[in-house]
Amino acid sequence: MSPNGARDCIDLNADLGEGIGDDAALLGFVSSANIACGFHAGGPDAMSTAFADARAKGVAVGAHPGYADRANFGRIAVPMTASGVERLVAYQTGAACSLAVLAGHRITYVKAHGALYNLAATDTDVARAIARGIRAADPGLVSLCLAGSAGAGAMADEGLRVAAEVFADRAYLPDGTLVPRHMPDAMIYDAQTITTRALQMLQDRAITTVDGTRRPVQIDSICLHGDTPGAVALAGALRTGLIAAGWQIAAFA
Repeated sequence: MSPNGARDCIDLNADLGEGIGDDAALLGFVSSANIACGFHAGGPDAMSTAFADARAKGVAVGAHPGYADRANFGRIAVPMTASGVERLVAYQTGAACSLAVLAGHRITYVKAHGALYNLAATDTDVARAIARGIRAADPGLVSLCLAGSAGAGAMADEGLRVAAEVFADRAYLPDGTLVPRHMPDAMIYDAQTITTRALQMLQDRAITTVDGTRRPVQIDSICLHGDTPGAVALAGALRTGLIAAGWQIAAFA
């Protein structure tokens, strides 16, 4: 039985609509696409194109809201009140839902972007605020969160269905959070290493941190960053490796 409840099925997701990388090619390998909502990157035209292209490829789509900070690509936390976070997420998610419908597709989940995502993993007040923002846009949406995080539990407490993701191309700190990008070896760029890591996670139902700690987690989706150099080749290698190991690539939502 696979982590997301269907026999030998796993979701593979990537960030799209950010104006970086080859979105069209990535859509040939992923089963879910996190579409930038215009604040950290993207905009109405890019979102509409991404939704239409994903629909044509049979790829599920999610809103990918982040801080309104294009200069830093949403990767630096911006001090905000809880109500500010709610509005930030509700605004972007609502816009994404409308544009997806306009493109003939439908948003099924939300994944916070960058610094907002990382903060929500450990700050339950921020996680709850994100959850309320999602719920305001559409209470039926799934929240895609860092596997094993306190934030995932807080969002579930707010009444949202929560899906858990792991990262094939990121290293983990001992507490189960991601190694910050500015630290050495935070990102993994080797296709074989990425594939081996993903398969090990699925086999063990766990992540392994930089100090060798094994942390059991739920796994519904595997993320591969679309802005990573060589992302298309990495996504192709990962998908091929997962299928060769007996996994079917299918959207979790």
